[in-house]
Amino acid sequence: MLTFRREWWWATDEAGTFTFSSSASLDLLGYAPSELEGQPASIVIDLDDLAKARQSVAAALTPDGSSWAGVVVRCQRRDGSPVWMEVSGHVRPALHGTSAGFEGACRALRPQTARVLAVQRTRERIEQVLQEKTFLTAFQPIHELATGAVIGVEALARFIDDDGGSPEHWFSEAATVGLAADLEFAALESALTAATGLPPHLYVALNLSPETCLDPRLPGFLARSGIAPKRLVLELTENLSVAAYAPLVAALAPLRGQGLRIAVDDAGAGFASMRHILHLHPDIIKLDRSLIAGIDQDPGQRALGAAMVEFAQQIQAQLVAEGIESEAELSAVTRLGMYSGQGYVLGRPSAAPQKWATWEALERRDTV
Repeated sequence: MLTFRREWWWATDEAGTFTFSSSASLDLLGYAPSELEGQPASIVIDLDDLAKARQSVAAALTPDGSSWAGVVVRCQRRDGSPVWMEVSGHVRPALHGTSAGFEGACRALRPQTARVLAVQRTRERIEQVLQEKTFLTAFQPIHELATGAVIGVEALARFIDDDGGSPEHWFSEAATVGLAADLEFAALESALTAATGLPPHLYVALNLSPETCLDPRLPGFLARSGIAPKRLVLELTENLSVAAYAPLVAALAPLRGQGLRIAVDDAGAGFASMRHILHLHPDIIKLDRSLIAGIDQDPGQRALGAAMVEFAQQIQAQLVAEGIESEAELSAVTRLGMYSGQGYVLGRPSAAPQKWATWEALERRDTV
């Protein structure tokens, strides 16, 4: 009985629909047997993982093709978290009016084994993204607030995957397996290639971590793009830690000498904001959405915004308001004297070159 409770016993028909589930499904997966019976197997296993599992089962079948054992499968609990299990089972023939199908048992792997497999799977996924380049670049316009002219764009990576993972998720996953720089450079190369289709008056803001800015490959990537350094801005996310500023400042100095500009991104989102700004002396300060949301209604936020405008003027930096999502917020930051802004109310990110072309028309219209 103890063994039965530790293992999840199940049965499916030929189409992969559950016809039986033991009570262990509740502990292992968060589903009661009655919630699984009549449901497709995809309720507890991603379709990509299901396809891999079927390949593994085919390779592990006994010579007579009737059973398999020791196949490792990645399933998912009701809450979406992964659970690695070892699966054994056999083909169930159609007898006495019953449909053919499969039945077997699963047991959860030890946590240490599961962690090793999870890291291996993450590495395989990131390597596949790098090899197949299953991502593209979208640009979001940045407007000069006083005139409404489009003066620049921010390059944003978009991953072509159906698991709903955000770009931040992909870069975080890459960092866990030591491939963060490789993925950042791949996204950078994509952005620089796409940027050749932008109107030539626009600057291009590129998101990079401080660690990647220290990589000796960076100057070569930028030089090969053919885009003038004065059109390039490197955005450093402020909530990333910087262990020592001197090497970062030294690495960026030659690029800045060629005309490239530095921006501190998401300023105000974390405790390190002002330290980053004071050490890096950025050309651009991008205020985080958390400081802009509701600024039209909050006197304290407006006072802070006015102080940041004055501060930026004192250090000769441009101030960009990020995440402007309403006309009221747009009016508020414009009245405060913020130099430029971006957000859904001004323009959503777009991967369509025909949309990028309209930003040149906006610039000409506003400067006539």
